[in-house]
Amino acid sequence: MNLRQILYHQLHIGAKTDGRLTLLNIVLVWVIIAAVVTAIMSTEVEFDRQWHDEILMAELVFGIVFLAEYAARIYAAPEHPGPGSALSKRLRFMLSPLGVIDLVVILVTFAPIFIANAAALRVVRLLRVVSIMKFGRFTAATKEMAMAIRERSYDLLVCIAFAFVFLLCGASALYWIEGELQPEAFGSIPRALWWAVITFTTVGYGDAYPITSAGRVVGSLVAITGVLLVALPTGIVAAAFSDAMQHRREEIQKALEKARERGELDDEDTREDT
Repeated sequence: MNLRQILYHQLHIGAKTDGRLTLLNIVLVWVIIAAVVTAIMSTEVEFDRQWHDEILMAELVFGIVFLAEYAARIYAAPEHPGPGSALSKRLRFMLSPLGVIDLVVILVTFAPIFIANAAALRVVRLLRVVSIMKFGRFTAATKEMAMAIRERSYDLLVCIAFAFVFLLCGASALYWIEGELQPEAFGSIPRALWWAVITFTTVGYGDAYPITSAGRVVGSLVAITGVLLVALPTGIVAAAFSDAMQHRREEIQKALEKARERGELDDEDTREDT
């Protein structure tokens, strides 16, 4: 393999037959973790004052690593299977969501080195936490979760619609029952909706609550229904995610079997990977 093929194999998730991370990707994952931890700790005034020079040096190293990764991905982009010229594939990567995230991470990583304004620096330090978004390409779970939600979108939509109808009914009931007694909390349906949402999600801040018997009955119904309805989308997503991961395991098994048939893996390697 030439250099571009080697870089593509090392950087692209899924290039390995077993779907596992390459050594280079594992290193990048640890760099991202270190960058995020550094960005979080640098917002602590005492820590930043004591380790200011070390933080700047670390940010410089992170920026160089992320810049090198970005350049390598652009260089290796033509190896991505599919139609299109080398230039079009590189532009497609640069304009893709992950490509834009990579560029933003590089900019906000280097920014503290060149920004002296304290207020602007605080904003940049906050933005550096977006480095965590780079994890999206290093885990198949992100794609599987998105696929699971997409496949169960109708079921989730039904749950959300039913929850909204019930919230609206609960807020309307409290507005009718206690609107005149507590105008600040229930003087309108939008005001009562705040109470309904907080009660429905079982948070219950206590800043608004019914004082009449009828209002408390409605509040109890909203709270009990909230417990039941919140569990529904959780179960739907969990079941979909389980199905998606099972599908992924089956695909990996098929890929390993094909690789073994081509002589790329022996039986012992197949057993170890599975």
